[in-house]
Amino acid sequence: MAQTFTDTERAILRIVQKNLPDSATPYADIAEQTGTDEQTVLALLRRMKEEGSIRRFGASLKHQKAGYTHNAMVVWIVDKDTVDEVGRQAAEHRLISHVYYRPSTAPDWPYTLYTMIHGRHENEYLEVIDTLRKETALEEYAVLNSLKELKKTSMTYF
Repeated sequence: MAQTFTDTERAILRIVQKNLPDSATPYADIAEQTGTDEQTVLALLRRMKEEGSIRRFGASLKHQKAGYTHNAMVVWIVDKDTVDEVGRQAAEHRLISHVYYRPSTAPDWPYTLYTMIHGRHENEYLEVIDTLRKETALEEYAVLNSLKELKKTSMTYF
């Protein structure tokens, strides 16, 4: 169900969907910028988290700047009956940031499970592939290496 927001709530959300203020009191700073109090800011974020509009709220690490420079989308052939289980298993790996199931409609593209693997060197993400092949039902795959990041931004809703 779509939510409606007050002008103050929209102002708060415009700020938190970007970078939080770099201070010891970011929520109080947001409150001051939007003409409300810190409890209102926190109550809005808490409510949205409880309702499921926000899955998580936290810092995002820029993996390239942290030394994880070898990144690849690894695509797998997965039977739709096992996708939930193998998807969950892949998602548990600490070097995998994204796992998606996308049914294929192209006859020459049999891959349906997409995993984004990050490594500090090429062997590291290859080790993840090897681990998944040994510990799960995942077998057939293709590696789509990331050559250059052209755009990476969070969605802006307000």
